[in-house]
This record gives sequence, C-alpha cells and structure tokens, in this order.
Amino acid sequence: MQLSELSEKEVNRRHMKLDVEMLEANAYPPPSPLFHRSSFRLLRRQLISNRRYLIFLAIFLSVLLVTYQSTNIYKLSGSTTLDPLNVCNPSRLATTPIPLPPKPDADALTKVWKNLKVLFDQHAPLPSEIPKPKHSGDNDFPSKEKLAHILNITEGDATQTRLEHAAVLRHIPPYPRGIFAGRGIVMLAGGRYSEYAATALTMLREVGSQLPVEVWMKNSSEEKAGWCTELKEQGMACRMLEDYIDMSLLPHPYQWKIFTMLFSSFQEVLFLDADDIPLRNPDYLFESNVYKKTGAILWPDYWLHTGSPLVPYIIAITDKASDMLQDEKTVESGQVVWDKRRHWRSLLLAVYYNYYGPKFYYTLISQGWSGWGDKDTFPIALKAYGEEYYSVPHGIQTIFVNGTIQGIAMVQSDPTNETFADPLFLHSNIVKWSVSEFLCVGCSTDAATVGRPSALENPQSPIQSHLKDGKRIFSMPQFEEKGIDPEPKLWKCMERTACRTVWGNAQLCTQTREHMSKVFGFRFNNLGDKVCVVDP
Repeated sequence: MQLSELSEKEVNRRHMKLDVEMLEANAYPPPSPLFHRSSFRLLRRQLISNRRYLIFLAIFLSVLLVTYQSTNIYKLSGSTTLDPLNVCNPSRLATTPIPLPPKPDADALTKVWKNLKVLFDQHAPLPSEIPKPKHSGDNDFPSKEKLAHILNITEGDATQTRLEHAAVLRHIPPYPRGIFAGRGIVMLAGGRYSEYAATALTMLREVGSQLPVEVWMKNSSEEKAGWCTELKEQGMACRMLEDYIDMSLLPHPYQWKIFTMLFSSFQEVLFLDADDIPLRNPDYLFESNVYKKTGAILWPDYWLHTGSPLVPYIIAITDKASDMLQDEKTVESGQVVWDKRRHWRSLLLAVYYNYYGPKFYYTLISQGWSGWGDKDTFPIALKAYGEEYYSVPHGIQTIFVNGTIQGIAMVQSDPTNETFADPLFLHSNIVKWSVSEFLCVGCSTDAATVGRPSALENPQSPIQSHLKDGKRIFSMPQFEEKGIDPEPKLWKCMERTACRTVWGNAQLCTQTREHMSKVFGFRFNNLGDKVCVVDP
C-alpha cells in the first residue's frame, strides 16, 4: 500500500507506535506537556520531511542573537571608574603578571654620584660658558668652512679643556658590582609629557612587551594623582630623580635623560622618550646579534654633524682640530639601547658632558644648530673611549599628515634588518599622541594648559579637520608599503587612557570612541560593568 493511500487515522496510529518505540529506546526526551502531543508530532514530521525548515530555524535564531547583541553595542559609559584592565582584549595583557622592577639602591647610587660630582667639579671645561649661537633665518646646512669659524674658543682654553677631559677619562670609577641587574625599559615623563608616556606605555603592552619599566620624573609634584598606582598593574614603577640627585644641579630637562639611565636599577637599558611609541614588541633587541656584539645601539637623526672641529681634539681622538665628524650623521636619542656594564665608562663620560651640557658641551657638539642637547653626547663618549657600538644604517622615515605634506612624526627602523627599513619606533616629535591635547574642549583654561588649545579647538593644528570630520591622521601609503597600520592600535591606547585611567573623563571617552567607530569601525560592547573594545 502507498503512503498516500493510507487514511489519516492509520498514519496517526503508525506515528504513535513509532513514538512509543523511540521513547522506550530513549531516542529523545518526552515532549513538553505545554504542547499537545499531536501538535508536537506534526511539527516533528514537518521538520524531518523538509530540511528547509531547519535552515529557516537556524537563520531565525541567528537573527535573534545579532539583534540581542546590537542592543549592547556602543553604549557609552559616563563613568571613568571602569575596570582598569581591558579584559576583552587579551592581546595587550601579559600571560603572566609582569613583576615590578627592583627599587634602585638609593644609598649606593647617591655615593656613586657624590664621587662623580667631585671628579667633575675638579675638571670643568674652559671657558665656563659658551654662548649658544643663533641661526635664525639661516636654513641652509652649514659648510665645513663655516662650521670652523662659529665658536670663539681660544687655543689655550681648548688645550686646557682637553687636559681636563683626559683627567676625567683616567679617573672614571669602575663598574660597581651588585647595584644593577636585569633588563628593562626606562622612560622620562613628568608634566604634560606624562600623558604622552601614558599612550606610549599602553602601546608597549599592546604590542606584547614583557619587560619591566621604570617611569622617571623630576619629583613627586609632576606625578598625576593615582597614575603611578595604575602603572604598577602593568609591571611599571615610578621613580623620582630628586631622590638621587639635587635637581638644582640639572636646570635643563635635556640633562635628565642620562641620569635616569645612570640611576635605573637595570644593567641593560632600553631608553624611550615619552613620545616615542613602539610599533612592534622591542624586547628582542637585547637578544639581537648587533646588541650582543656591541652592547649599544644608536639611531640616526636627519642631519650631519655640525659640531666644532675642536670636538675631536678635545676628546683626544685627533691631535688637532678636525672636521672628521662632520661627514657622520648625528644621533636621534628618542631610543637608546645600552649595556651599563660593558659601557660603564662611556656612560659616565656622557654624564660628564651633560653635567656641563647647557653651558658648554651641547653648544660645542652642535654649535647651536638643530639637535642642540643631550643626543650626541652618547656617540661622542663612546668614541672618546674607543668603544664599539652599532649605528642603525637606515635613515629616518618622515610620516605625513593624511592629505598634506605636513610632517607629523619620525619612524626609526629595526636594527636587525640591514637590508630593509622595517618600522620599529614612531617618534611623535611634532604632534604628540595625547587624548586631551587631541580632543579636550575647554582644557586651555586649565592652569597647566592655558594658552594651549587642543587640536580639535585649534584651527592652526594640522590634524583639526581630521578630528572634526572623522578622518585618519597618518598618510597611509608610507605604512602600507611596509604592511603595517599602527593608527587603529594607537587609538585603542588612547581609548584606554580616556576611559580607563586617571587621565580620562566622560567627555574624552565619548569623543574618543565616536572617532574610533566612525573612522575605523570599532565597536564597544557593554558587558556588565566592563566595556569590550571590538576590533574592526
């Protein structure tokens, strides 16, 4: 008999028999009493006989799930007391807690400095001060002939300074055992540079660095309330220079960098400026062949050396004035890798140069041209001792504002790749990545920022239209050819600063998330009292 020829009664009887057999065999649980038995059997027969119903049900459930999730997308919280760690983004968190760096031995380091100060005071350069030349309106790079006739240092002063310098070289104390240990990152912050540091340090963890970090400031008055406590959760510790040295001896901030490296508890240091942002995890630098071979890595600046021809003579690498350094690139010290044990003497000699930096050595080494400051004291000290170091062969890549020819930042390259310039650090020397300096409205009335409107408020800012109209800031072709796109990740760091740290508030948080959503397609899901950043 054909199935179509069966009476409805016979069909129902057979299905009832099949139900009993399947129930006895525990093939499926009994139907809910909320449904009539015949209705349940009818629905089951329809689903089994036509797979389209199954497909429809799957689509229907998926739509329900998406609709439910969409009700939680982009609910901006007005609170700044969110969970301090972005638990929805495990890529920026260490798989294991990063231990805090050990606190430097203040007594031992204070003793080291006192002995150095005595040595330095006994061997001051002459004259006691060189006026810094002004080169306003002179944009052309100076010729060697011009460089030879800028400073008025007498032959007698030059000879005496050479003798004083030689005495310092002879009496530099040996490397102290038991004071320094391990590897770590050192950053100089303080004042408005602390917020730049907040972005850079967040990016450091975002790209996966596991190294402990010391964040140095002049004194506790420069600390943003609560910030140092937040940093501890990321394996970072605040340090104050005034705990180790009388800061009246260091009137210029350019002098402070070398002292953070000196007083750091680490033996092996990666120093980063507060506005120098890692584009990749830099931890591998300490394991690179170039570092293992030399113990010091320096990156180039734009310019050739503009120092006085007396520099080689004073540091005793020549017997008379020479232009030998003027064919070399100067150093850009936004990032420095240094093994203090291997290069202890040259580190202390660089400390000597910086101790007398603003009044003598900064001007001797640069003659007032671009780069006046601490940056070239590092290679000069290494040359004076004849110590080997690695100079990264790739020049700076200038990054431009999207749609303009306005430079905004410098990219420094991976020292382990001698063939290609692979981006490693983004030194934001023009426009600093600070959420308040980008987006804060009315902050220029605050005492700390009076007269400094945010980029969003300032028509002269090269990025105002980008922030107002929701556009990318970086010109992308320069990054696309390298296969990277750092800007979305930078904005994730800015979001964390604005929404989850002491630097933020509800206004900054909202504006940051709106920009990220509009420009890159980020989403923000409320998960209870936490907000999950959903990558585009």
